[in-house]
Amino acid sequence: MSRRTPSQPLEDPLEDLLDDDVEERQPAARGPSAEPDLTSLPIAGLSQRKVAGILGTLVAAWIIILFARQVGDASAASARADAMIAENTAHKALVAALDRELARIQQPHFVLLQARAHGLGGHNEIAFTLDPGAPPLASDAPGSAALRIGAAAPVSPLDRWLTVLFGSGE
Repeated sequence: MSRRTPSQPLEDPLEDLLDDDVEERQPAARGPSAEPDLTSLPIAGLSQRKVAGILGTLVAAWIIILFARQVGDASAASARADAMIAENTAHKALVAALDRELARIQQPHFVLLQARAHGLGGHNEIAFTLDPGAPPLASDAPGSAALRIGAAAPVSPLDRWLTVLFGSGE
């Protein structure tokens, strides 16, 4: 379907009425051959087909954008669900560890051990504490790590070499 614009009159009709010399003037050709042929020229306007194509393209782009947004939302929801599953697993492990700790601290042996730490022992035990301002024990005090019962006296490396070279002095 081609669009044709109405042709402009070559002359003003008012001039025809006012003009006295009609013969001198060349008659305007009003036939079909006088109009320019516009079928070969591109039309600057929009046809119905072009408008429908543009609208179809816009609707298709809109649908694609909506679909992409839905896919993005679905992947974000899936990631959140995976994070919640991992968090629930961590919470289950924490609850299990707390249950084990609760079972352990409710045992009588643990209760007695903690009671001794606070100075509350059995009925036949004598509770004692050290004065916080007491000086530290000497390194050669009985029961210290330096002199264990049955341990050999410390020997310097020089004494060992002399023993190897010259024998024991005893």
